[in-house]
Amino acid sequence: MPDTGPALMLHVAALRRYANALEGNREEADDLVQECLARAIARTRVWSEIRNVRAYLFTILHNLHIDRISRGRTAGVAVPLDHVEHKLTTKPAQEEGLRIRDLERALRVLPDDYRKAVLLVGLEGMSYQEAATTLGIPIGTVMSRLSRGRETLRQLMATDAHGKLRMVR
Repeated sequence: MPDTGPALMLHVAALRRYANALEGNREEADDLVQECLARAIARTRVWSEIRNVRAYLFTILHNLHIDRISRGRTAGVAVPLDHVEHKLTTKPAQEEGLRIRDLERALRVLPDDYRKAVLLVGLEGMSYQEAATTLGIPIGTVMSRLSRGRETLRQLMATDAHGKLRMVR
């Protein structure tokens, strides 16, 4: 078996340059070169047939790179966990759904005059003047009903000491 070490060492720098150009990432390039050299060393029995060691090594490197690209298409792209960790978790939606349900219940319990003012200003986004015109009442009355309606909603939708919503009935 021939000593392949010196023949390989002559080409390591050139292999690294080529691998870095292919991969665009120094760590990936070094891994590719290492895999290339390991493959070349594992096949030392064919070294007697090789006329151009440099071309042979570059062919191995190139083919390994193509294999990585092919595997990447089927296996996906490796992304560091810390870059996507925040996207892997979602807040539970149940609590928000319960709050909406409780708000609907609390709105049904509100006196009709308060509910109208809260819905027109809070939900529909009307100005006090627009709500007053719609309801046919003075603007001061809208402001008063809105204030009382909001306070009643706050009391109906109070939270306990742990921050959990509790419907006050």
